[in-house]
Amino acid sequence: MTTINEALNDEITSINSIYEPKTLSSTSNASLYTLKLPSQPSISLRVEFPPDYPDAPPSILGTETVGDDVSKGVGKQVVDVVSNVLAEVYRPGEACIFDLLEEVREALEEAEEQGGLNIHEHHNGPQPETHDSTSISHEAPQLDLGPEPPWTIAPPIAEKKSIFLARITPVSSPLQAKTYLAQLLATDKKVARATHNITAWRIRGPNDTSYQDCDDDGESAAGGRVLHLMQLMDVWDVMIVVTRWYGGVLLGPDRFRIINTAAREALVLGGFGKEGGSGKGKDAKKGKK
Repeated sequence: MTTINEALNDEITSINSIYEPKTLSSTSNASLYTLKLPSQPSISLRVEFPPDYPDAPPSILGTETVGDDVSKGVGKQVVDVVSNVLAEVYRPGEACIFDLLEEVREALEEAEEQGGLNIHEHHNGPQPETHDSTSISHEAPQLDLGPEPPWTIAPPIAEKKSIFLARITPVSSPLQAKTYLAQLLATDKKVARATHNITAWRIRGPNDTSYQDCDDDGESAAGGRVLHLMQLMDVWDVMIVVTRWYGGVLLGPDRFRIINTAAREALVLGGFGKEGGSGKGKDAKKGKK
């Protein structure tokens, strides 16, 4: 049976592997921890974990550090937001820090958008001159991303609070694959905030050239396994994106099985593979026309 200390240690390990090292770290006091907010790196909080955590909830005691770039009084506001979110996400017996950090990110963004929170100081000194022709804006890159790709999305798979969602789309060049991924991350806030977006593609180019590539996005070796699945199914001219939202419970090697299951289902639904066996991408696409 896992002890409470082991459960907390497992959570510390998983949080620090998903985010930066020492996102959640112990202090000289055995029950007190420092929690850095990934969405607000200038602010860290002091958190107390009771001896029977996760059967009892942690407590947000206040700020541990507040950067010089943070507006005066914002630290207390952030503590209030985090405390309110904690009350919503905590469930007795379940690890809650990952859910807390992700929900806090969204809550702070909403508070800033509504004008109720002004986190960073604004200095009134001279500002650098900018010109419309050369300045960089968040809107400019999106103008070049084109219409939404024709994604085929498989049903989500839930496992111990982690959610896996696979989608596929036909692609004809590595540039198009990268553009489609950029378009997805720029337009789908939930996907952009996911723990991992694992990608792989195989493309046949002109003059007997071919392109294959993958990206683990922090889930070590996952991209290569998805690419290997595509090779086994002999599919071409398609890219796969498997999105994972971590649920606070480590899955071990099972996560690779689930990632491949989600990818295979998306390929079958998109007509790029046959259930129970390999499928030829070009034959599947002809059938969809």
